Amino acid sequence: MKQLVVTADDFGAADAVNEAVERAHVEGVLTAASLMVGADAAQDAVARARRLPSLRVGLHLVLVEGRPVSDPAAIPDLLTGEGLFRTDLPRFGADIFFRPAVRRQLAGEIEAQFEAFARTGLPLDHVNTHKHFHLHPTVQALLLEIGPRYGMTAVRAPQEPRRVLCGVEPAAPPPPAYVTAPWARLCRDRLRRAGMATPDQVFGLAWSGAMTPARLGGIIARLPPGLSEIYLHPATQAYPGSGPGYRHDDELRALVDPAVIAAARSRDVVLGGYADFTAGAERKRAS
Repeated sequence: MKQLVVTADDFGAADAVNEAVERAHVEGVLTAASLMVGADAAQDAVARARRLPSLRVGLHLVLVEGRPVSDPAAIPDLLTGEGLFRTDLPRFGADIFFRPAVRRQLAGEIEAQFEAFARTGLPLDHVNTHKHFHLHPTVQALLLEIGPRYGMTAVRAPQEPRRVLCGVEPAAPPPPAYVTAPWARLCRDRLRRAGMATPDQVFGLAWSGAMTPARLGGIIARLPPGLSEIYLHPATQAYPGSGPGYRHDDELRALVDPAVIAAARSRDVVLGGYADFTAGAERKRAS
C-alpha cells in the first residue's frame, strides 16, 4: 500500500498562505498543514482549521528566521538585535551544542511553542521544523525530550529518494544531497528508536518552492511503497517573509490540478494525515 501525506508548511505565516491551505484542502489533495504558532496570521489559521476537521494540523517549530513565542528577554542568545531568531546557522548550531545556557534557552522556546499549539485545542498530528533545523542533534534531542509530553507521535525526517525525482525529470535531475542525506538518515533512525512515526520517504527538498503540477503529479505516479510525505509552500500570492523565488501560486495550482487529483485518487494510493496512518499502531503499542 502507498500511504501519502500532502502537507502545506508555514500555515499561519500570512492570510495568503491560509487561504491557499483552505482551498487546497477543500478542492485538492492537501491533507495536512504545519502551523507556525508565533506567526502573524496564526489565529486566522487556527480558525480555518477548526472549520476543516478533516485537515490534519501539526506544529511547524520555528527556531530560525522567525519571531519567538517566548519573552525575548528570556532567550537573548537565540535572537538578533531586532528580536528575531538568528540566521547565522553554523555559529548558532555550535552555540546550541557547546553552550549549556543557549541550550536551556532553546528548550524554553521549544516548550513555549508546544504550549501555544496545545492552547489552540487542535489535535497534534505531527511536528517538523522550519529549515529542517531538527537535523541538528541537539535540537533533535530537545524535541524528543519535550514533544512527547504534548502528544507528539510523528516527526518528519526529510529523506528524499533522488531516483523518483530523476524519473519525473530525467533530463534535468537535481544534484545529490550529499550534505543533508546522511543527517536525515540518522534523524530517521533516532526518531524511530524513540517510538516516533516517520515517513519512509519525503518529497519537497530539491523542488522546494517549485512544485509544479507536472512535478507533483509525477511524484505521486511514482510513489514507492510505504508512507510518503510531500510538502509544499502554497499561497495565493507572495507575502512579507515568503521564500525568495518561491512560486507559491504554482504550488497552489499543483495541489488543485485535475491530473494531480486523479493520480492521488488511484487505487493504490491512500491519502491522509499522520494520525490516519498511525492510529492503529498507537493502539497496538498501548494494548
